[in-house]
Amino acid sequence: MSNPLHTPLCDKLGIEYPVVAFTHCKDVAVAVINAGGFAVLGEALHTPDQIAADIKWIRERIGGKPFGIDLVLPSSVPEEKSVDELLAMIPPEQREFEQMIKHKYNVPDPKVAPDIHHWGGLDQKRALDQLEVIFDERVPVFASGLGSPAFLLKRAHELGMQVWGLVGKPKQAKKQLAAGTDVIIAQGYDAAGHTGNIGTFSIVPQVVDAARGTGVPVIAAGGVTTGRHLAAALALGADGVWTGSLWLASRESDVNLPLKERLIEAETDDTVYSNCISGYTMRTTRSPWHNEWSSEAAPDVLKPPLQMILSSNYIQGSLDYQRKDLMTEAAGQGIHYVTEMKPARQILSDIVEEALDVFDRFAA
Repeated sequence: MSNPLHTPLCDKLGIEYPVVAFTHCKDVAVAVINAGGFAVLGEALHTPDQIAADIKWIRERIGGKPFGIDLVLPSSVPEEKSVDELLAMIPPEQREFEQMIKHKYNVPDPKVAPDIHHWGGLDQKRALDQLEVIFDERVPVFASGLGSPAFLLKRAHELGMQVWGLVGKPKQAKKQLAAGTDVIIAQGYDAAGHTGNIGTFSIVPQVVDAARGTGVPVIAAGGVTTGRHLAAALALGADGVWTGSLWLASRESDVNLPLKERLIEAETDDTVYSNCISGYTMRTTRSPWHNEWSSEAAPDVLKPPLQMILSSNYIQGSLDYQRKDLMTEAAGQGIHYVTEMKPARQILSDIVEEALDVFDRFAA
C-alpha cells in the first residue's frame, strides 16, 4: 500500500511529510525541517540585515535542505514614509482613543521601539528592500500573503526560486495560477493572522478544482492543528497543510512564556476576526484592545498601515512587561488543540501518526 502522506508537494520539495510550519522563530523552522517537514520563516518584521543573518543561521543547521521565507508585499500603502511621518498621519481622535485605553488598563510604555517599526507592510520601500535580500540569497521558496507576487515571478524563476501565494478567495487563486505561481496556499477564515472570510472547508476544494490539470500543488491552511485536519485536507484534494498556531507554544518557540500560557489556555472562541490591530481583517486572540475597539464609543479603524502603527505600543508594552492580561497574538480557530509545550519534532510526529491512523481506519 502506498503512503497516503506522500504527495506531489513532498516530491517538489524533497520532504518526508506534507506539513508546512509557518513560524517567526528560526529554532522552530530548523527543528521542523530536520524532522522531515518544511518550514517558512516569517520575516516581515525584520530589517534586511536581520533577514540575511537569519537565512545564514538556518542554512548552517539544515544541511542543504530547502526552506522558505514569507514577506508582506503591500499595495495600498505609501511608497516611502518614515515611522515619524506615519505617526504624524494618525488623526487626533484615534490617538486620543489609544491613550484612553493606555490609561484605563495601565498599559506600560514599551522598553524598546516596537518591532512593527520594521514591518514590510508600512511602506513599499521597506517591503522591496526586504525582497532584495531574498533574491540575493536565492532562498528556495518565497511566500507572500498580502499582495500578489506576480511582478516578481520572472526574476524568482530565473534564480531557481519557487514562489508561493497565499489566497483567501478562489478568484485570487485563478489569477496566481495564470501568473505562474508555483504553489497555492488556500487559506480559510479559520486561520490566524490576515485571512479572508471563506471557511477552510469551502475554499480548499474550490482552489483544488481551479488548479486541477496545472500540476500546481495546493496547500490547505486555516485551523490546522491535528492529524485529523491533515487527513481531511488531503481528502479535500490538497497536497499538504500550512500550520502556524500549532508551533507558537512549542518548546523551541521564542514566544514569551506568559503568552505561551495564554495560548495554551485559549479556546476557539477566544480568537476574534477584527481589523483593529492592523487595519486589515485578521484573526488574533481577544484582548482589552479588541474589546475597546468593538465598543460603540470607538472611532473608525484607520486604514493600513496607520492602525498597525497605532496598536504597536500597546502590543509591545504588553510583551516587554509580560502583561498576560493585555497580550494578543495571531492565532487560528484550531488553537483548542494547542494544549501543552511540546518539542517541535514531537508535534510533527504526533500529527503524522494521527493522520496515518485515520487512513488506516478507512482502509480497514
